[in-house]
Amino acid sequence: MDDYEPWHVFVSTKLQKEPELRIIGKVFEGLDAVQQAQQLRPDLILLDIGLPRVNGIEAARRIREVSPKSKLLFVSEDRSPNVVQEALSNGAGGYVLKSDAESELLPAVKTVLEGKRFISAMRAGHFLVTTTVSATQTMLCWMMITVISGMR
Repeated sequence: MDDYEPWHVFVSTKLQKEPELRIIGKVFEGLDAVQQAQQLRPDLILLDIGLPRVNGIEAARRIREVSPKSKLLFVSEDRSPNVVQEALSNGAGGYVLKSDAESELLPAVKTVLEGKRFISAMRAGHFLVTTTVSATQTMLCWMMITVISGMR
């Protein structure tokens, strides 16, 4: 989770432009993300790597256990190939660099909700991407989203 308020406003504004998406919650640390995922069972969860208390990778592992149908999309500035691979290996359907979010956030959300993989263009050349994992529901690790219609 990122605690930078303009970033949260940007993401919320971007997502709210899509009538099929509804933000159903926001949390600011990994442990809260796990608890809210279990309670709300969102379609999609947006996570950052550097979350307080429990980092995004560990939160993803725990979310897989408590809300296995929720899809995960990481939005982070961490460019390490090892971190990206670890995120994908722990159930993430996609990874978007924050620097690419203006153009890639909504396509990534739609792609992951369709059960396909999405990796930021800046990272894509560094990974062999396998076909996707299936899942359903939406939550952002600082915001939770539910799909209302059309995108699934």
